[in-house]
Amino acid sequence: MCEYCGCQALTTIRDLTNEHDTVVNLISAVRTAHHDGNTPGMAEAARAIAAVLRPHTEVEEAGLFPFMATEFPDHIAALEAEHRHIEAVLAAAADGTPTDPAWPQQLLDTLGQLRNHILKEQDGVFPAALAQLSAEEWEAVEAVRARVGTAVPASAAGASAD
Repeated sequence: MCEYCGCQALTTIRDLTNEHDTVVNLISAVRTAHHDGNTPGMAEAARAIAAVLRPHTEVEEAGLFPFMATEFPDHIAALEAEHRHIEAVLAAAADGTPTDPAWPQQLLDTLGQLRNHILKEQDGVFPAALAQLSAEEWEAVEAVRARVGTAVPASAAGASAD
């Protein structure tokens, strides 16, 4: 987890980062399943990734990105296009194990792209948002989070009982 810019002090960014961390762990599970020749295990992990990304993407696209799009329109549009591509590949496993023999490699390739996507958000978007968004805009982002929740259990997110 990045901590150089101070954005982790914001609950919203900390939660998005915790979701990224969960996804990265699940990507490892996909790779292990692939190594073991376990395509059903890959599909199960893909469904778990999709479950984490559903509310995560909603917070970004309905909360954070609209405030960033004016200043960084091309960058935000590219991130949203990456979301659509990642969702499409993960969706192939929504109802079970895909039968397309190319899907396991397509999933691995897409998860490599997802790792890069995560770095773009954590090293670019999140620090930029810290500098750019007003308190009222952060409240609007937090309202989206309150509406959609998270698929990461509090214990997995590193939550503490402060």
